[in-house]
Amino acid sequence: MTHISRRTFTTGLGAAAALGSLTLNGTAPFAATGKAQVVVIGGGFGGATAAKYLKRFDPKISVILVEPSTQYSTCPFSNTVIGGINKMDYITHNYNALKKMGVTVVHDLVTHIDGAKKSVKLAKGGDISFERCIVSPGIDFRWNRINGLDAGTQNTIPHAWKAGPQTVLLRQQLAAMKDGGTFIISPPQNPFRCPPGPGERISLVANYFKKHKPKSKIVVLDPKKKFSKQGLFKEGWAKLYPGMIDYHNIDNDGVVTRVDVKGKKLITDFGEYKGDVINFIPAQYAGKIARSSGLAEKSGWCPVNQLTFESKLMPGVHVIGDASVASPMPKSGFSASSQAKVCAAAVSNMLKGQGPGTPKFVNTCYSLIAEDYGISVAMVYGFDKGKIIKIKGSGGLSPSGASAEFRSKEADFTRGWYESISKDIWG
Repeated sequence: MTHISRRTFTTGLGAAAALGSLTLNGTAPFAATGKAQVVVIGGGFGGATAAKYLKRFDPKISVILVEPSTQYSTCPFSNTVIGGINKMDYITHNYNALKKMGVTVVHDLVTHIDGAKKSVKLAKGGDISFERCIVSPGIDFRWNRINGLDAGTQNTIPHAWKAGPQTVLLRQQLAAMKDGGTFIISPPQNPFRCPPGPGERISLVANYFKKHKPKSKIVVLDPKKKFSKQGLFKEGWAKLYPGMIDYHNIDNDGVVTRVDVKGKKLITDFGEYKGDVINFIPAQYAGKIARSSGLAEKSGWCPVNQLTFESKLMPGVHVIGDASVASPMPKSGFSASSQAKVCAAAVSNMLKGQGPGTPKFVNTCYSLIAEDYGISVAMVYGFDKGKIIKIKGSGGLSPSGASAEFRSKEADFTRGWYESISKDIWG
């Protein structure tokens, strides 16, 4: 495939809309600037990018980013922490650079979005008013889809699909596991955050086992027919980790029907699989604030006008990132950042009384199979007849059968991509 340079990874074109004024506790203005005001909810790949690029496109816009945490840990590259390659500080970022740009960062939780009143309610009390709101709520888990599983069981059987304490917990469990133990991972049904993520996690746990616990095994119980970059992952597994990974899919007893937390077992229709460490990743839907505020439809995801990412259910509110229905774009950090730039540009243009423009998007998904073995897939997206479309001939996939030198370069590109996009978003 033709590789995009690292610098171009973080570019994205745009289109969408926003305005605002803001009061806290219903009293004095929180930011009485008289400027057009946009409230951004969520400080991840989507939200932080949207806040930054709103300021970049038009410094006159008053931008308020509401995010509960003072630091953000990324799901991209969290698998390197789980696999013992990096520490948590490598994937943890703060909001100082956004503050220096003039973004007002409020560390609080939004408990409700009122589209009619154009305001958001804060957990610590008070409301922030807006003319336009950009919501990047990420994902939550459908705990009721599997018997024996609930929000409490994640403290024993971690999902580690939201980076932070869960990442640390799974890493600690693997480090404590005896050599000769069994690690079981069960990926979710589609759609879910980061489709190649489970393949990379399997790979980097295998990489850790190969170096430190070579007698250990990995069992994969995947309820799907196939997974993202399957051929490339399996090629890498056969080359680097022969005999270590026992992969089951829907046709080979891969569908888990029940979890025995105390017994550390995953039960399928035809058998039981006992593990020393179990990583069960539940089915997913849009983050709670989107669902509770009426931005999600029955599917659990948020339908949007793909030109501007304005909600189809709540005018004046835009939804970007994993929670949005943005097919054919995957639910990835890079997609969220690309969508955020489009949305920010559209909001900026519309605040000036201009049309939102015609968007273009990009997504590049790199995965590590080992520190010196990388694979990737890339695609550029356009917009036609009211929908996001793939631009024919613009994408690419790592070739099979590539040399060790080629895979090593892709691993370098992987690290370069992460460092580049992290700097672009969080500084």
